[in-house]
Amino acid sequence: MMDFTLQAWVSSIIQRKRASWMLGKGERWGPGKKLKLLFAGYNGARNMGSDARVEEMIRQLRHILGAQNVDFSVMSQNFQLTDGYFNDTRQVHLPDIFPPFLAREVPQHHGVVACEGSMFKSKFANALTTMMIGSLGIAAAENKLSVGYGGEAGHMDPPIRKMCARFCKNSLVITRNEESRTVLRELGVPTELGTDTAWTFQPLPMEYGRRVLREVGWDGTKPVLVVCPVNPFEWPVRASIGKLVANKLSGAYKESHYRGPYFHNSGPEADRKYEHYISSIANAVAAFRQRHDIFVVMAATERLDARPALKISGRLGGVPLLSSDEYTMYEIVSILRACHLMASSRYHGIVTSMPALVPSCGITMDERIRNLMRERGHEDLLMTVDDPDLESNLLGALEKLATEGERIADGIARTVIKNLKVMARMGVYFEEDVQRHYPEFPTRKGQWSWEDYLPPMDAGLHRLIGMYS
Repeated sequence: MMDFTLQAWVSSIIQRKRASWMLGKGERWGPGKKLKLLFAGYNGARNMGSDARVEEMIRQLRHILGAQNVDFSVMSQNFQLTDGYFNDTRQVHLPDIFPPFLAREVPQHHGVVACEGSMFKSKFANALTTMMIGSLGIAAAENKLSVGYGGEAGHMDPPIRKMCARFCKNSLVITRNEESRTVLRELGVPTELGTDTAWTFQPLPMEYGRRVLREVGWDGTKPVLVVCPVNPFEWPVRASIGKLVANKLSGAYKESHYRGPYFHNSGPEADRKYEHYISSIANAVAAFRQRHDIFVVMAATERLDARPALKISGRLGGVPLLSSDEYTMYEIVSILRACHLMASSRYHGIVTSMPALVPSCGITMDERIRNLMRERGHEDLLMTVDDPDLESNLLGALEKLATEGERIADGIARTVIKNLKVMARMGVYFEEDVQRHYPEFPTRKGQWSWEDYLPPMDAGLHRLIGMYS
């Protein structure tokens, strides 16, 4: 009921903004003005992947459009948790109850860039997808730039599907994969094919990550296996006034409370599946450690992941846990790249480690890691979170990481270069959409290589480009 209320509320705002725009109200861009863009996403929760991909969007689009020509703002749920992120970008607070914020904030800009990777899905939270549609829809209603950048579309509950079809038909969504394009084309939403944007992310130097690993017990010689778990069965998050009232009155639903009126999925079946997932990973890593002299660390690349990471750590005798709650995105990615092997249920754990050619296997809860492993040619390194044979399959995948590292690294490197080129093409699509909406905007002139459409890259990426491009 609460999800439906949010959807109706946001829909009415979009309709009102369209009427106001037709009457001449709202911020309009003109020559001599800076192009004001609002980056709408799930930032400020210390989700390393969400923050890293937005960081790179901002760097890429500022590089393409010219820093002197733009004025960027980015949403954050907690300024303390995004302190030092998104250089030279104004941060605006995204509240839990967001419709009044969208109604106020979006019209102050000349366009919206929707940033969330899981942009159009009911898998995680209908409220998040409603916020994405609302941000794009308000911008489109005012005939402004309205772009979903590197997002995905999957299963949507019927009301959300209708809302997406109705209010995003004048937006441009550059998707991370062809499957998402198919979903959106069925709804009449214009699309282009793109990729994720975290490929160019620049963490601290790898020596920082090595130093942290030494501080938590690594001897500097053993291979390091990093495990990035999630709780796959606590999703979706749904808003519930009834649960909120019960929680405040009696403490009911305390364990599943996310924040504000939002609650995680919970119940006996979710608990059973979660226990199977946790025990399977712990048992597989324990068996692998018996066969190989390795150092194991747990990495929580999202604050919520510290809970499953702590459970697995306990079953492995208390291996170190490194959490994004304690380390910034620049630090946690440096740590991931300093490791030698990875088993991850976090898509961006894998993506951000790939430029360092860290051999990785994936335990997926949705299509993101599945699509990535297929692209790499590593379907043999892919498992699902509810696989009844997860323990034995993960142990087999870890053995391949240990013995077939050169083959795996080659597939990883080729995938990185391919995605860098696709990310560059996304920049071209974006520049063209700016020109369509604002023909007088001063875009770059002359001939440009594909690398000119990427943000500045570090020496490691340039080496990979030289070797594989």
